[in-house]
Formats: sequence, C-alpha cells, structure tokens
Amino acid sequence: MATFVDRVVLHLQAGDGGHGCVSIHREKFKPFGGPDGGNGGHGGSVSLVVDPQVTTLLDFHFHPHVKADNGKGGAGSNRDGANGHNLVLKVPNGTVVQSTDGTVLADMVGAGTTFEIARGGRGGRGNASLANAKRKAPGFAELGEPGDQLDIVLELKSVADVGLVGFPSAGKSSLISVISAAKPKIADYPFTTLVPNLGVVRLDNHTFTVADVPGLIPGAATGKGLGLEFLRHIERCAVLVHVIDSATLEPGRDPVADIDAIESELSQYGGLTERPRLVAVNKVDVPDGRDLAEIVRPDLEERGYRVFEVSAATREGLKELTYAMAELVEAERKAAPPAEPTRVVIRPMAVDDAGFTITAEADGSFTVHGVRPERWVKQTNFDNDEAVGYLADRLARLGVEDKLAKAGAQPGDLVRIGEREFDWQPTLFAGVEFVPGNRGTDVRLEEKSNRASAAERLAARKARRVRSEDEVGADASDDIDEDDAE
Repeated sequence: MATFVDRVVLHLQAGDGGHGCVSIHREKFKPFGGPDGGNGGHGGSVSLVVDPQVTTLLDFHFHPHVKADNGKGGAGSNRDGANGHNLVLKVPNGTVVQSTDGTVLADMVGAGTTFEIARGGRGGRGNASLANAKRKAPGFAELGEPGDQLDIVLELKSVADVGLVGFPSAGKSSLISVISAAKPKIADYPFTTLVPNLGVVRLDNHTFTVADVPGLIPGAATGKGLGLEFLRHIERCAVLVHVIDSATLEPGRDPVADIDAIESELSQYGGLTERPRLVAVNKVDVPDGRDLAEIVRPDLEERGYRVFEVSAATREGLKELTYAMAELVEAERKAAPPAEPTRVVIRPMAVDDAGFTITAEADGSFTVHGVRPERWVKQTNFDNDEAVGYLADRLARLGVEDKLAKAGAQPGDLVRIGEREFDWQPTLFAGVEFVPGNRGTDVRLEEKSNRASAAERLAARKARRVRSEDEVGADASDDIDEDDAE
C-alpha cells in the first residue's frame, strides 16, 4: 500500500443554502397575524489549512469526494434555519492548489495558511423578510442558493533548503541518513527510493532541511522513470547538491557525464538554472572510487563547482559538506526578500457598473451574465407565479429590461440567465406599443397624448354649467304650463 501521495484530484461540494419558509402567523381571535416565515441557513464552506503534522496527501487519495453540510430550512414563528458547518481540510506545507486546467489558485506555504476554496450557498429569505409596505403578506419565499461545486488538483512540493539529486544508487539515501535523523530505505539495487525523504540537519547554530529526491535518469523531464513525478520537489530547494557515484561499474558512466545528464534534465524541467550547486563525490571509501574522484576533481572545479569527496559509509568529508550547505542556505535566506504582511485589497465597483452584461448570440437570443441576476434566478421558485413576478420586478429595477431593449431585443426573444431560459415579455405602457428607444427618450412622448389640455377641460366645465342652467329653466317653464292647464 502506498504511504506517500503527492498529487490528488479532489471533487469538492460546498453546502447548499436552506430554503426560506412561507408561513402566516395564526392564533385565537387573530386568524391573520401576518407573515412569520424564517430564513434558511447558509451552507457550509470548504477551506484548506496548512498543518505541520500532515506530511502527505494520502487521506485525500482514498477519500477524493468532499462535501460540506447544507443549511437548514427556515420555519414558522420567525425561526431561522441553522447554518451548515464549515469543512476544514488539513494539507501539508508546500501544497499547490490548481484547477483542472492547470491554473494555480493558491500556494499553501507556512503553518496556519488558510484558503477558502468552495463557498457555501446563501440561505433563502422567508416571507417575513420579504414583506414591505406594498407587499404585506408575500405568498412566496426564496430558495437556498446552491454551493460551489468544482474539481481541484492538490500537488505537494516538498519545502526543503537543500535538494540531493543524482542517478539511482548514487548514495543519496545513505547520505541523508547519516547527516540527519531520517531513516529512508537503503538497498543495493536501483530505485530503492520511491518517495522523497526529508531530513533536518542541525549544525552549530544552523538548522536546515534536506530532501532526498528519487533517482533521476536521462529523459526524466519528459516522463521517463520516476523523475517527472518528483522533479517538482526540487523547485522549492534553495541549494542543489549533485551526489555522484564514483564507484559505479556501469559502462559509459563517470562523474562528469552524470552531472551533464542531470543538468540537462533540470534545464528541460525549467526554473532551476540559477540555484547554487555543490558536488558530493560519494563512495570514496572504495579504492577505485577515490582514484576516480581525484581524476575528475580538476575538471569539475574548472566548471565552477565546489567539490567534496565524501563517504556515507565512513562519514569522511561529511562535516565539510554540511558546513558548505549551511553557508549557502544562510546566504540564500539573507538574499531572500523579507516577507510582507498580507494586505487587504478593496476593489469597489465602478460608478457606471450595473453588475451585469448582456451578450447577443448568433442565434438571435440574448444571454445575461452577472452575479446578482444569476443568483436571483437560482433563488426563485418558478412554480409560484408571485415569486416569478417578484423576480421580474427585481430584474427591471436592476436595469436588465432597459439594456435588453438597447441591445435590440424584441418581445418574444429568447433570454438566458444562468441555467434558465425565458421568452422575454417587457413591461408595456398603457396604450403604447413597445418600441426600443435610446437613453433619455420616452416612447410615450413620441405620440400625441389623448389627454385634454387645461383650456379644454375649462371649456368643458363651462359647457356643462350652461347646460345645467338651461335644463333648470326648461323645468320651470314646464311647471308654469301645467298650472295654466289646471
């Protein structure tokens, strides 16, 4: 069974928000006491946090599906639903969070570093929260917003100061076992080390970490052998140490050729050419190995390398090598820029930003993109006509209707908002057909109004007044005629 995993794919699902409640308060002698539906609870979020006690991604390898708790629904008597519990995933130091397309989302370095990767959905409002002076008893409530759902890639890059690189069976595991307390697997066959090993070296007032990277071979940068899987662990190393086998019996192998092959792979992988290097010619306790080390030492020094003849078996030359490592590590730490405190960046919305955009599609339809319109659509119960009308009012107040008209939309055109499609029916003015207009114009002013002017209304009142007087006179004359007849 594998004990070290440095790359996993996680399927994350944040919690959904709880639905709002539709309820009317009722009690004795008060059959209609007003709306009292509570709000739904918010869904739980998923966050990543660096834990120094975690050294592998093995747990996520066996449990790749992660889901946070949903929020609870609201209830009557103004009872709000409970929020879902947030889920915190512990990851090793040096974990890189990426999307499935390779985009880096976060670099988790430093104990306690936290990153919210999936946000829980908002809870829907109950009808008590939706009531206002004009809508005293809403017969609907908002639905809970779905939580974020995404796939991410966690990739572990070991955080070490010194990286030991070299061919298989060069003695890297033996070297790290004698300069630190690490106990890697050691055997007399190639590819004994299948996972990186970390060791802590304490030397006088210096403390640094050393990583033993599995053996590299020609073609490792293109996927051959184990190199492609573990070259990423060298990226964070400040110093690289070439561990050379001076007692190899393979034909065509010598220390200079080994360094050239490893440097070629590091160059192809990229980003490692500027790291300081040391060369440790190992296994000088073997007679032929010491002779070969003395032969190649001048050639390596001409290339600018600091060469140390060492033996992991007899510990010869290890003190000088570890002091050289500590010296380079301290120099790199001093040259590194000081860590800056995290700054909160506030990006306010532009004054003329409506918060949404409208795109005219090739098929004649229109798509509305925006956080608020899409969220409102998700929170609408389309089985309730009153809720649909409330959504239409909100979109109209936001300006969606006006922008659709300016974009050339006609009544009956297909409009998409999120995952919903609508046949657009704009608000119609009484007695006026819909005509798209520009900003600052009103279609009601383009046609002659049927409303009478003030002068016409005054003349009409005078005419009614005169007609009334004539009717009174006619009635009086009729009465006189009747008296005469008697």
